[in-house]
Amino acid sequence: MDALDLARWQFGITTVYHFLFVPLTIGLGIFVAGLQTAWHRTGKEHYLRLTKFFGKLFLINFTMGVVTGIVQEFQFGMNWSEYSVFVGDVFGAPLAMEALLAFFLESTFLGLWIFGWDRLPKRVHLATIWAAAIGSNLSAYFILAANAWMKNPVGYTVVDGKARMTDLWAVLTNPAALAQVPHVVGAAFIVAGGFVIAVCGYRLLRERRAGSGDAPMWRTSLRAALAMTAVAGIVVAASGDMSAKLLHEQQPMKLAAAEGLRHDQAGAAFSIVPGVEIPNLLSFLSTGDPNAVIQGTDDLQERFAREFGPGDYRPDLPVVFWSFRVMIVFGMATVGLSVLGLWLTRKRRRGGERPLPTWFARLCLLALPLPTLAMIAGWLLSEIGRQPWTVTGELLTAASVSPGVSLTQVAVSLAVFTALYGLLAVAEGVLLVRYVKAGPEPVPAVPRTRDAGAERPAPQPTLMY
Repeated sequence: MDALDLARWQFGITTVYHFLFVPLTIGLGIFVAGLQTAWHRTGKEHYLRLTKFFGKLFLINFTMGVVTGIVQEFQFGMNWSEYSVFVGDVFGAPLAMEALLAFFLESTFLGLWIFGWDRLPKRVHLATIWAAAIGSNLSAYFILAANAWMKNPVGYTVVDGKARMTDLWAVLTNPAALAQVPHVVGAAFIVAGGFVIAVCGYRLLRERRAGSGDAPMWRTSLRAALAMTAVAGIVVAASGDMSAKLLHEQQPMKLAAAEGLRHDQAGAAFSIVPGVEIPNLLSFLSTGDPNAVIQGTDDLQERFAREFGPGDYRPDLPVVFWSFRVMIVFGMATVGLSVLGLWLTRKRRRGGERPLPTWFARLCLLALPLPTLAMIAGWLLSEIGRQPWTVTGELLTAASVSPGVSLTQVAVSLAVFTALYGLLAVAEGVLLVRYVKAGPEPVPAVPRTRDAGAERPAPQPTLMY
């Protein structure tokens, strides 16, 4: 094992860890904003309680995402300096826009939301959480646009061994980005929806034992999360179909690896598992033509060796093959759970709510790990499937590592990061479990005051308790 191998392990471990918080932040921010909007429009107390409860969980997760995300940027200079030199001019613009526009928008308005409960008018305070949630999604767009450029480089030229941007608009509207953004953001809403579903299922089980009378409140948030997850599933499926067609054009090796296809084949079958196939489906999904030719890994290897020189241009085939299936199975299971939940919680024809089966409340707990594992598997498919390239067709991973970094240095930093991240994981887990078990605090009955002709609550404690 050399420094390159450890550097790849380090970046993979820290990125997967960071990615645990990103999708939850993206989806949970919108969910909290939706709850506060419902409270603003209806004035019902349970919406306010849910807003503050899930707002706490959102803030814990957001903080962890910021802390772990900073490490990613440091690694570009520490372990991947050759990569940074090559892509710096192209990456500079979208990452600067992410930091200066999206992240500042997100963090500034999130601060106003945290401390503005007893200081801002009701409508202004509502606008702050929407601005923060929109900032999170804008941040995702710029980062994903930069990531998509690595898979399908556009709007650039190579000068003196460095990529120079020639068209910022082409980078931001890269076809790979336009397919990847809705796919990843939609998956983030599934992860966030699964998190809320699991929390609501747990709280409903506790309410049945305790009988505190909060079950209708949790049923309301459960149904909202079920609907969000189901809609996000449609977006993910549609954008996934678009991504498959782009893979056929832009990353045929990844497509072949994901399907275990070794040789060029007309009318290629879709492999569910080894030995179980659906004839012609892969060709149809990739091109719209059930008889189209799909290139195989071995044949592509020969072509790439002739085009780019000697070397192995195939990714880790078992990892790509199985991560693709884990992503699909676990993702579909979560969406299926949400559809089942919407059916079970539908209203009776003559009015009134149907009792939620206890078995389904317990099943809701699976909505926490399933979409998270699907998201991680999707990231592995995306990034490992691109190997051995960091920038497809331009820069190999072996040529991207910092030349002055030794095996010992990378090993020490990997050990330190792993230990620190382990401690952070324990800290966050303890906080989340504590707040979920405690549940939302009751809203004190306070007199209402008028501000500039519009009603808003009298000063209340902020979320920072």
